[in-house]
Amino acid sequence: MAQQLTTIVFDLDGTLYVDHELALAIHQSACRYIAGLRSVTMEEADRLIRSTKERLTEATGWGTPLSGACRELGGDLPALHRHFAEEIDPAALIVPDNRVNELLSALAGRYGLYIYTNNNRFLTDRIVRTLGLPDVFRHTFTIEDTWRPKPDRETLQRHLAAIGAEAEECLFVGDRYDIDLRLPESLGSRVFLSRSVDELLTLQDHLNKSAGCSKIVRSSHPQKAPAEA
Repeated sequence: MAQQLTTIVFDLDGTLYVDHELALAIHQSACRYIAGLRSVTMEEADRLIRSTKERLTEATGWGTPLSGACRELGGDLPALHRHFAEEIDPAALIVPDNRVNELLSALAGRYGLYIYTNNNRFLTDRIVRTLGLPDVFRHTFTIEDTWRPKPDRETLQRHLAAIGAEAEECLFVGDRYDIDLRLPESLGSRVFLSRSVDELLTLQDHLNKSAGCSKIVRSSHPQKAPAEA
């Protein structure tokens, strides 16, 4: 018999909001960081990041996030994320959607809600405030907890222990299957792939239909996602 679902773990960027301008701003900031680190042009830094992500993904069989590619290129993750925090103002780019707030408030009455993001604490807090998300999350896990970006088995297991839930009790919601969802799915979690706010808003209907079963919930097939940390 399937374990009862008690916990929902949300990715942040590209999941609780979708803004391609902010995703592009993060990627361009990473390019400036790598350009300075490697003494190359922005165009060359962009090529290095993209080719490194492709190479690592092919070598490991797992998706490679932006932070992982920058680390492979010699970057220091705390320094990279300080660079992001100094350069990026999410308030100038993203717009709140009250429908998401209503969904989260409704889900909080039934499940423990958490955020698990590859973003840093400073930008995560600013994004959450800008979106006006309700105070329903029991904890927010960021890259600063271990400086090991998703997907990372050791970090995921550490977060599950902190939550106090078995993988089978959790639903993970994200916009990048290989980075946000594939690893928790392999541990027995249910997963929901959401690539737009409209898809995210169908989550409650999917939960109602699959209540009490171990069915993997996925809103669409994996696709290429915008750049995120």
